[in-house]
Amino acid sequence: MHSSQILFLFFAAGIAGTLNALAGGGSFISFPALLFLGVPPVQANATSTVALWPGLAASTLAYIKRLNVPLRLLFPLLLTSVVGGWAGALLLLNTPQHTFLNLVPWLLLSGTLLFAFGNTIRGIAGKTAVIDDLSTMSLRSIIVSSCVELLVAVYGGYFGAGIGFIILGMLAALGMRDINAMGAIRTLLAAAINASAVVTFILAGAVMWRQCGVMVVGSFTGGWFGAHFAQKADPRKVRALVIGVGIAMSLYFFIKGA
Repeated sequence: MHSSQILFLFFAAGIAGTLNALAGGGSFISFPALLFLGVPPVQANATSTVALWPGLAASTLAYIKRLNVPLRLLFPLLLTSVVGGWAGALLLLNTPQHTFLNLVPWLLLSGTLLFAFGNTIRGIAGKTAVIDDLSTMSLRSIIVSSCVELLVAVYGGYFGAGIGFIILGMLAALGMRDINAMGAIRTLLAAAINASAVVTFILAGAVMWRQCGVMVVGSFTGGWFGAHFAQKADPRKVRALVIGVGIAMSLYFFIKGA
């Protein structure tokens, strides 16, 4: 790679890692960045997922103090996250390049819409009763939440843009109201989904390692920075930025594929 390409990928991954820590939507930056450099779409998605995972892991460590979930709820959510992430990754690897390329603008648009209307999803879910003690949650609620998380994880392993807000909506439906605790769980589950996909992509040889190595450094730096300075950022401006990027990328690939 040329030095200009290295710098481009580093800063793209850094911005993506920061966005993931602040509000999500980092793949709107990292995935198109790889496509712009000519990486095939399936490998670009796999490489983006692997590259952003260290930043997500760094954010998880930064949020770990906020994690307060009973094991009887956390274990099934983590299990379905891992299984779903693996299934989604396998689905991606078995999707032909031209088919996935045709899906790219639709996936970007769907992820943007999920991100844009995430608060609405949470608002609807927020009409449920507040549960201060998650240890009292019924078995039925745990099973339903785990099934929802499985579907989210399949999408996350396949593409993943916007899954953070779906997870937050699910947590709001469970009755949670502590946004910091919800952010910790969201980050942990997203990390579990992507960890499963990362292992699958690596074993399948779908990762472009030269590009990935540069992006790992950038995403880790951005993820750590974003997690520690999230409270200082204006969430409305961050959301507007992510939505704007998502719309722009969607339009670009719709026009390019026309």
